[in-house]
Parts: sequence; structure tokens; C-alpha cells
Amino acid sequence: MLLVGLTGSIAMGKSVAARIVRRTRIPVHDADAAVHALMARGGAAVAALDSAFPGCVRDGTVDRAALRQRISGDEAARRRREAIVHPLVREATRRFVARHARARRRVVVLDIPLLYETRAEKRLDAVLVVSAPAWLQRARALRRPGMPPALLAAFLSWQVADAEKRRRADAVATSALGQARTRRDLLAALRRLALRRGRAWKPGWKCPARGDSLRGP
Repeated sequence: MLLVGLTGSIAMGKSVAARIVRRTRIPVHDADAAVHALMARGGAAVAALDSAFPGCVRDGTVDRAALRQRISGDEAARRRREAIVHPLVREATRRFVARHARARRRVVVLDIPLLYETRAEKRLDAVLVVSAPAWLQRARALRRPGMPPALLAAFLSWQVADAEKRRRADAVATSALGQARTRRDLLAALRRLALRRGRAWKPGWKCPARGDSLRGP
């Protein structure tokens, strides 16, 4: 089984790329979706986050916008949040990969927003980066609710530069020329990567660090 990491900086189109890959019936683990579930009512992270960040849980659900504001610019607070959330997401990812290994899947994709920043590539067979020009990235990001320029600048400061990600990637897909082009890039890249022999997965495999979503906590 080949483990492929899918990544890209904020507003580069990674989520759209993940949906495209999922439609091909290649299993894709969505770290963001896992975090949403952990922070929703009854989620495994709610009690711990309520204790660490009082006032950020409302009606049994983590207010992600409030939490994002609480940790913005505060590295210690961000690390406290990571210490709560990341182990839970890693375990969910491990279970996902193990399930598809048992099903003898040829390729499994892990959507990891901060893949290079957390050195997750060391536990994967290949990395696929989604990219777009900086001007388009900025325009997309600033259209998001609650994303002023200062917050975008802070998020970008946490990330490996897009040019460096592209240099280190095993394959790159553009999201700047429409979804049809993105789909062609993705499928061509996955066909090439699928020719490789997977070596990362083995019993006792340790899940890569989640990598925070830079769309907010």
C-alpha cells in the first residue's frame, strides 16, 4: 500500500483537490473533518479544550472562531491546543490507514495541511502538493469570513513557503486553471505515484503529526 500525503498552503485549493481524489474512490483521510468531529458536541476534545481555554466552548461545542482568536499570536496557546487535538487525530488517522491496509488498497491519501512543517513526509511514501500563484492565494484567503490581512500574514508565517513545498514534492497539481485542469494534474500524478512500491506502512506504523488546518482551529 502506498501512502501519499496531500498538502498545500492556505487557500491553495487543497480541499477541492481532496474532493476530486475522493471521487476516484481512492480513500482520503480528511484531518480537518476529524478535528471538526473532535470539537463538535460530544467530541473527544471538547472537555480538554474547555479546561484549557475557558469561554471557547458554547452549548457543548467548541467555538472555532473564538479559539482561533484566543491562540492567534500566542505560540504557547497554539501548542497547548495542539497537545490536546493532535494525538486524537493521529489515532483516528492510524485506524483509517489500518482499515484500508486490511482491505488491500493500493493507494491511500492523507490530507495533512502542515505536512512539511511537521515533517510528516518522513512517514509517507510520497507527497502531492496543490499550488496556485500568490496573488490568487491571497485573494481566495481574504474572501473567507474572519480572515483579515493581519491574520493571513500570521498564518503564512507558520508555513513553509509554497516554492519550497513545490521543490520538495514528488508531484504538484495546479489549482489556478479550473477544476478540470486540477483533476487532470491530480490523476496523472497519482497514476505515476502508484507505480512505486509502498514502504511506509507496516505494523506499528506511527501516524504523522496532523498539521493544523490554517482555515482556523
